[in-house]
Amino acid sequence: MTLDLSAIRSQFPSLNRPAIFFDNPGGTQIAKQSLDRINKYLLESNANHEGAFATSVASDAILDEAHRAMADFYNASSPEEIVFGNNMTTLTLHISRSIAHEWKQGDEIVVTRLDHDANVTPWILAAQDRGVKVSWVDFDVEDGTLKLDNLQKALERKPRLLAVGYASNSLGTINPISRIIKLAHDAGTMVYVDAVQYAPHGPIDVQRLDCDFLVSSSYKFFGPHCGILYGKREHLEKLFAYKVRPATHELPGKFETGTQNHEGIAGVLGAIEYFEWVGKKFGSEHLEALSEDGYSGRPLDLKTAMLSIRAYEYELSRALLSALQAVPGITIFGLTDSRRLEERVATYSFRIKNLSPRKAAEQLAKQGIYVWDGNYYAINVTERLGLEDSGGMVRVGAAHYNTLEEVGRLKEALMKISSAA
Repeated sequence: MTLDLSAIRSQFPSLNRPAIFFDNPGGTQIAKQSLDRINKYLLESNANHEGAFATSVASDAILDEAHRAMADFYNASSPEEIVFGNNMTTLTLHISRSIAHEWKQGDEIVVTRLDHDANVTPWILAAQDRGVKVSWVDFDVEDGTLKLDNLQKALERKPRLLAVGYASNSLGTINPISRIIKLAHDAGTMVYVDAVQYAPHGPIDVQRLDCDFLVSSSYKFFGPHCGILYGKREHLEKLFAYKVRPATHELPGKFETGTQNHEGIAGVLGAIEYFEWVGKKFGSEHLEALSEDGYSGRPLDLKTAMLSIRAYEYELSRALLSALQAVPGITIFGLTDSRRLEERVATYSFRIKNLSPRKAAEQLAKQGIYVWDGNYYAINVTERLGLEDSGGMVRVGAAHYNTLEEVGRLKEALMKISSAA
């Protein structure tokens, strides 16, 4: 069953305005279920943790359910493997300190030039603190794919950690993450996966991936500003936690520092409930195969949702690529082969003639089309492409609530901008 865009868009109150949101890689619009959870939490159960009174008990129950929901979204083995925090960057800066606590001078870690800086600089800072060498894996500037031969050479030295993205927030590339994790584990290397850009676009199964850590942010998948980290229990139990003395030693609380953003976590639960709705309403064609694959209950609904979303986004991605390629004077960075759409999400970065990315974004904004410009914190990408000092790139990214008609309007706008440039 294909997605009913009218039904989908009705779940997003902020879409009821004359604007086209192609700024999704920087943050999606919030689903009604998430918004309702936030409001309900603040009105009915707004309290601190572990109190003896009714609102605190209710608050803890919601937080526990949010941990279970995210465990199902990631297909983690237990909710104790789910750690909430302010955002992916803060979580990574925090957990990197715990992971680096076990490093020794002379050890080595690996980062990539394709990653968002939140999965690069925290590890570089930790390496500097511990006297650890940092090695870089490059990407192919022609098609935006990670150079796996570079990675294999780096792994021959048996580094302590590989930090790698599931999908590039800049070029849209989906890395062959299962293969990468296996290569790393064969070398005895721990893997930390940034799934922020992939999470809104396809199913995640941390058990089948066998990653050691994986992190995403719910404001990229139709929820509030909140980060969610998965860590294998064996690692989370072993790692030293930087925390205050009264805080629990139990999982996952030992890594959830201070008072959490309770209403935000309630909103994450609402975002997962939105995906459940999508799966139940539109995911029937995937049910049999996923059931045979061992999924059931909420994990089954979530996986059917993400497969349905991914199938529709292939259409959007194909339309976006075709629209961009039709614009005179455009340069698209990353994969542009329509036969390889499965290797990317529907995120495209480009430049038009000699027009600065900011000017192009401003002209699109005047026409009610919202896009990003700059480096989007993937500064190593724009530096490697030689674009950082001239303003980076324009970025458009589709989510499953976008329509083919909106892609058509983007094409028309870019045609006008190009003709005037």
